[in-house]
Amino acid sequence: MKIRPLADRVVIKNIEAEETTKSGIILTGSAKEKPQVCEVVAVGPGGLVDGNQVDMTVKVGDRVLIAKYAGTEVKVDGEECTIVRQSDILAIVE
Repeated sequence: MKIRPLADRVVIKNIEAEETTKSGIILTGSAKEKPQVCEVVAVGPGGLVDGNQVDMTVKVGDRVLIAKYAGTEVKVDGEECTIVRQSDILAIVE
């Protein structure tokens, strides 16, 4: 997959959600929540966005926490990923 995001945009890939609950109940596809922890696949250059200077603080390979319904989902070469603005990323998971 080759996507090069522009400005302050970041391409992220969902990390698979747990398929069972803590009590051992197996979840069906429709019962699973959208994962909020994702891996950064590509990062835009930052720069001048809406008149403000934006420096990119995330890098490829970071695990990040995003807002629940943030971004635009796209499919490239059969792989699903999401494109979000850096401001939609809530935290870096360490």
